Amino acid sequence: MKYESNPILDRLPRHLRQYIKPQQYEQYSPIDQAVWRYVMRKNVDYLSRVAHPSYLPGLKKTGLSVNHIPNMYGMNRILKEIGWAAVAVDGFIPPAAFMEFQAYNVLVIASDIRQLDHIEYTPAPDIIHEGAGHAPIIANPEYAEYLRRFGEIGCKALSSAKDTELYEAVRLLSIIKEAPGTPPAEIEAAEKAIAELQENMGPPSEMALIRNLHWWTVEYGLIGTPEHPKIYGAGLLSSIGESAWCMTDQVHKIPYSIKAAHTAFDITKPQPQLFVTPDFAFLSQVLEEFAGTMALRKGGLDGLQKLIGSNALGTVELSTGLQISGTFRKALSHEGKPVYLETEGPTALAYRQKELIGHGSARYAGGFASPLGKLKGINLAIENMSPRDLKAYNIYEGERVNLEFEGELYVEGDVVTGTRNLQGKILLITLDNCEVRHRDDILFHPGRGLYHLAVGESIVSAFNGPADLGSFDLVTHTPSSSTIHVEKDTERLQLEQLYGQIRQFREGKNTTISRNKVLKELQAHYPDDWLLAVELYELASGAKDTGFASEIADHLDAVKQRRPEVGHLIDGGMALARGTGTKIA
Repeated sequence: MKYESNPILDRLPRHLRQYIKPQQYEQYSPIDQAVWRYVMRKNVDYLSRVAHPSYLPGLKKTGLSVNHIPNMYGMNRILKEIGWAAVAVDGFIPPAAFMEFQAYNVLVIASDIRQLDHIEYTPAPDIIHEGAGHAPIIANPEYAEYLRRFGEIGCKALSSAKDTELYEAVRLLSIIKEAPGTPPAEIEAAEKAIAELQENMGPPSEMALIRNLHWWTVEYGLIGTPEHPKIYGAGLLSSIGESAWCMTDQVHKIPYSIKAAHTAFDITKPQPQLFVTPDFAFLSQVLEEFAGTMALRKGGLDGLQKLIGSNALGTVELSTGLQISGTFRKALSHEGKPVYLETEGPTALAYRQKELIGHGSARYAGGFASPLGKLKGINLAIENMSPRDLKAYNIYEGERVNLEFEGELYVEGDVVTGTRNLQGKILLITLDNCEVRHRDDILFHPGRGLYHLAVGESIVSAFNGPADLGSFDLVTHTPSSSTIHVEKDTERLQLEQLYGQIRQFREGKNTTISRNKVLKELQAHYPDDWLLAVELYELASGAKDTGFASEIADHLDAVKQRRPEVGHLIDGGMALARGTGTKIA
């Protein structure tokens, strides 16, 4: 996969690079460019009055033009000046990956653009939403740090198996809803599938909760006071429909708090309520409050059970700093504390995000298991024992040891060696001829070779993904659905040609084109197309050609009669053309 890199993108690990795709700028049609231009002209006109003050300066700082769909290479040259970069992807990517990109200061941009029929809003991520919505506000340093920190914490959130199902269902809906010619019954079935999933998700996972926070801030956030809010969320900044709707009294404005994490949303409908943060610094305050509830910081039996429920690669960190990464399958507990854990399949051990030499997935290809906690009747945890203490309990090279852990777990074997960290704290005890039992259940028998006992009184952290990214092959993502690109028929190509001619005329590349002839072609063959007529009206108004402008206005009135649903779009475009809105550069 080829893309132009820079120092920020060079830091991306391989498993994130698998999502990057070339932008293929030449595939944007003149109609696509016209859609971008219309939305941006409307947005800049309206948002100059209601968006956060960072919005307009941010457009310039991030290299976004009103008149042209942004080129990712050009954006990256400018974004790196504020410490960020951008990459193109195909629609929705898994939430954890999306957030991890943010942690690396990389903006993920879905490179496709919405259809003209969905010019006001689309459930599919597109370059208008990602580019014109997210990019301008990251020029604000406080918000940019919130976004980075959100990604850093969010990518560690634990998911459930249901979360993956919902992600795939939402991705499919966004694709078919944006694809031309999708039968309504197919869309209805996809929406029904999402509704059924949402009703049967069970208790929300950490990922579901933090995704709510992301939605009500990064996507649909307001800032200021409930009485006088400004827009900063990308979903609002990129939707010419919802940006106006959200400022009306019909949308309930709520002071932002951690309660937003427990407020669900429906991606297919306008939002009935929005949260208002007093400033960007408060966003980080709530994020840290939420992070304090996560297994990432709390660990314990609950964190281990969440990992088991995720059915995905994750990590527990013990009180010694030993990190165990794998797919967790089993836990035993005693008095509310974990006393045994077990993984299935490739597992790796690490310390401070670096794999312990000789303890990678090749050694533990079939999994890893170990008792945890304290020895029964002994207040001093193994990790806190001095060399003299260890020798006193026969935990010494060449000695036969018989250890009874709390929770009726027994380990008997010959001590071979111990693995310590730089501070001298013991992390692992390796035994030979070892038997591990829970009551009468044999968990490990002597014939299986060396046994590595993890040392740790408690689990202090549990999080998504491996401790050391190099321990596993993570380049395995295969999307269940891909964006649909329908082959264009002759009629569509001819309409694109007309759009292209007017674009060339406006940009001074070919001023010999007859705008009257284009209008006649439009009236004869594409009588319901409204955007090109609006562009013609803009040119006629700018040239003070009142006669031609009046002719186009009559045509647009006829379009409104046939298609009343686009009447407000036509009126908005004509108002901009007459200069009755904010002046746009």
